[in-house]
Amino acid sequence: MHLSTILSDHKTMYRAGKTMTHTYRIHQLQKLKDMLNRNEKRIYQAIKKDLGKSDYEILMTELGVLYSELDHVIRNLKEWMRTERVKTPTTHKGAKSYIYKQPYGTVLIISPWNYPLNLSITPLIGAIAGGNTAFLKPSEFTPNTSELLAEMIADNFEEKYITVIQGGKEISQELLELEFDYIFFTGSQKVGQIVMEKASKHLIPVTLELGGKSPVIIDEDAKIPLAAKRIAWGKLLNAGQTCIAPDYALVHESVKDEFIKALKNELSSFYGEQPMEHPDYTQLIHDNHLDRLAKLLEGENVIFGGEVNRDNRKMNPTLIDEPSWERPIMQEEIFGPILPIRSFSHLEKVVDEIEHSRNPLALYYFSENEQKQQWVVNNVSFGGGSINDTIMHIGTSHLPFGGIGASGIGAYHGYESFRTFTHRKSVLKQTTAFDLSFRYPNSKFGEQIMKKLFKK
Repeated sequence: MHLSTILSDHKTMYRAGKTMTHTYRIHQLQKLKDMLNRNEKRIYQAIKKDLGKSDYEILMTELGVLYSELDHVIRNLKEWMRTERVKTPTTHKGAKSYIYKQPYGTVLIISPWNYPLNLSITPLIGAIAGGNTAFLKPSEFTPNTSELLAEMIADNFEEKYITVIQGGKEISQELLELEFDYIFFTGSQKVGQIVMEKASKHLIPVTLELGGKSPVIIDEDAKIPLAAKRIAWGKLLNAGQTCIAPDYALVHESVKDEFIKALKNELSSFYGEQPMEHPDYTQLIHDNHLDRLAKLLEGENVIFGGEVNRDNRKMNPTLIDEPSWERPIMQEEIFGPILPIRSFSHLEKVVDEIEHSRNPLALYYFSENEQKQQWVVNNVSFGGGSINDTIMHIGTSHLPFGGIGASGIGAYHGYESFRTFTHRKSVLKQTTAFDLSFRYPNSKFGEQIMKKLFKK
């Protein structure tokens, strides 16, 4: 069936009003949760085939967060859907003001390969909660997970309600030519620009979840052993193929040597002396990605790791000492198990460092000083982040997740997902019991009354 025909079927279903009720949405969300539950074994197998992820990583970063998100949305959806009564000014005497939560209609979700289940289903939860029908385009680089997603969705949902479209770049381009009511994209900045350009032709609203170079700052008063452990974990999760992974480290010069020593110890402790042989150490997605990372190391001062194994598409955890901002490794998001380390002398200087790749998706700051923590939060622009930790801010449904500027537009998770996929429609209900004549041009005392009202 042609894509435009499927889209037409979706729009027909949406206009019929079936998705508008709380009962229907809750039923679909529960079906989604049951679908994941019944297929857990197959999900583990598919993601493992695509990325070589361990069961521990799949549970923590793919399935576990989805169950938490679903429970949170199901528990709160009725409250979120309620029409809001808001205040009405005295200039509108007799009127009442309301905000209605209106679905957009039929939405397109384009998901990436690095967390192929999580980053497909999490926005879908928001689309369902908001009362939309949805097209889901998973990544062609994780074929086993994408195929399983297509099969599970087809077995559990009407095609005119949720449709999974598989394929490569050409299919994505074809989808972007269609007149969806909303587009939700997760991926690179380069492709995000294309999505936004295509959407602009039909004035389609978008959410763009992109990336960038997310810094981790280690100040002189940080608890170095704990900081090293949490940074090593955040960097090696999914072999660094995480949009909010620490991309580079800014370390106070007084603790740099101590930090590097502690970090080397932690990197070695996670996957042993031969990480590339460890079954729980995630693979890189494809050969081209491995080649790109290997090329970034050329000419750099590698102080730890740097080896690659092309047979199993893995790279050892790698540390780079003091690369300049002119080097390729500091010009683009790394998206792999490489951590460049630069030093600073005064905290104020980190703002200049981060300005080289401004508005990162995430920022992490390690310090015991609450005043300095607040200074960083107030003075550095970033999408979201953690103090004295990495990655963990993405794991709560109570915090919106999204970027700013080059790292993205819009946010989701929990209530923010519901807001993303609904339009807040303002409605003023005016009384007909009386009429305020002063607003009309022929009113005798209209100007005097308005002056009193507006100049109180």
